[in-house]
Amino acid sequence: MISRLKGILVTRDADGVELETPGGVVYEVDVPITVLQRLPAPGSAVELRTVQVITDSSVALYGFIDDLERTLFQRLLTASGVGGKLALAMMSAYRADRLARALVEKDLAALQQVSGVGRKKAEKLVVELSDKVADLAVTLPGGEGAGAVGGQEAVKALVALGYSFADADHAVRQAMEDGGADSADDIIRKALSYG
Repeated sequence: MISRLKGILVTRDADGVELETPGGVVYEVDVPITVLQRLPAPGSAVELRTVQVITDSSVALYGFIDDLERTLFQRLLTASGVGGKLALAMMSAYRADRLARALVEKDLAALQQVSGVGRKKAEKLVVELSDKVADLAVTLPGGEGAGAVGGQEAVKALVALGYSFADADHAVRQAMEDGGADSADDIIRKALSYG
């Protein structure tokens, strides 16, 4: 399985990218539009996290800039009726964190904006994936630092206490934006004071 590619970006267009490794092998990689928009110009060095999908009729390589995107793509593939093309379309419509939030918050209107997803498909996706992607839906002020990790733990704790994901996420965001809460325990205490 190919899990990561590092090399020079040869081509970059709506059909995907080509990446040449130091050994001279050129890989064709399908990427969502949200990733394509963030890639540098051809000729630049780039590293992609990849997922290889093998079916009876094809072998495809899908590329992502960060682990959150790759993890979400892999989890999307676990839903019945979701193959690489539909997962790619979903991730092209929304950033990874926003797509995960749409699934967790059961935002059927947002999911139906994806080409190939109608109401019934959106409902099915929500049922199958909302619990599987909840940990990926948490994006908090402060990015990837220790505060964000504490925020993620706080959201999980509040959900365990009976809060809905949306209410827990909102309370934790508010606690972190108001400041003075660094650890998960501090964030939880402050978030509980809002309810």
